[in-house]
This record gives sequence, structure tokens and C-alpha cells, in this order.
Amino acid sequence: MTIAADGVQLFLPETYDIVWSLIILIIVAAFFYKFFLPRFQSIFDERTAKIEGGLAKAEQAQKDAEEAKKKYQAQLSTARVEASKIRDDARAEASHIIADARSRAESEAAQITANAERSLESQQQKAMVNLRGEVGSLATTLATKILGSELKDTDVQSQMIDNMLADMERDESKK
Repeated sequence: MTIAADGVQLFLPETYDIVWSLIILIIVAAFFYKFFLPRFQSIFDERTAKIEGGLAKAEQAQKDAEEAKKKYQAQLSTARVEASKIRDDARAEASHIIADARSRAESEAAQITANAERSLESQQQKAMVNLRGEVGSLATTLATKILGSELKDTDVQSQMIDNMLADMERDESKK
């Protein structure tokens, strides 16, 4: 067994090597813990703060975006309601304008018709007056020729003309 014990001894270091290695390891660990670990920790903390700040900014930006979207949707909804109201008002005003124009046109047409009727009646009366005058003079001329003498009395002429016109009007009303 000595050979086997000597073979394992080959792989085990001497005790003084283990002690000095432990002392150096402790010194390096203390140096690392004292100088490098705080720097690494501050770098890690800084990165953590940047990441958390970025996340907070992203969350805030997302909240702002959602709020802006809600405002936009509210404004869009309001604009649609207002556009609908404007369309309805325009339609109502258009129908009011059409009704107003129609009533003005009807009143103007009625006025034109009334003026035309008055003008027609006036022309008819003038024609009747002219016709009576001509019929009267024709009747007088005819009566003079039939009687062979002139009718000099204007009262007699007027009465004769009126009687003749009345007879004509009766004949027309019978038709």
C-alpha cells in the first residue's frame, strides 16, 4: 500500500503550499471585496436605475399615449356629433328655404294671376264700352235709314240703344 499511498500523495500539495495559497486567496478576495465589488455594485445599481427609469418612462409614455388616444377618440366622437348636428341643421334650413321660396313663388303667382284678371276685366269693360258705343251708333244709323228720318233727340237714342243691348244680353244669357 505504500505505492498506492505514495500515488495519492503525488496529487496532494504540501501543507505550506495550501496555507500560502489560502493566505493569497484571502488577500485577493479582500482586495476584490474592498475595491472591485463596490465598483461592480455601483455599475449594476446604475444599470438597474437606468433600466427602471427606462421602464418608468415607457410606462409613462404608454399612459400618455393611452390618454391621448382617449382624448382623440372623445374629440372624434364630439366632432362626429357636431357634424351630424350641422348636417341636420343644414337639412332643416334647406327645407325651410325651399318652403319659403315656394310660398313666395305661390304668392307672386297669385299676385300675377290677380293682376292678369284685373287687366282682363278692365279690357273687357273697355271693349263693352266701345262695343256699346259702336252698336249705338250703328243702331242709330240703322234706325235712321229704316225710319227715313234722323233721330235727333239724344234721350230717345240712348233709350233705344239701352233697350237693344238689354235684349242682346238676354239672348246671350239664354244660350
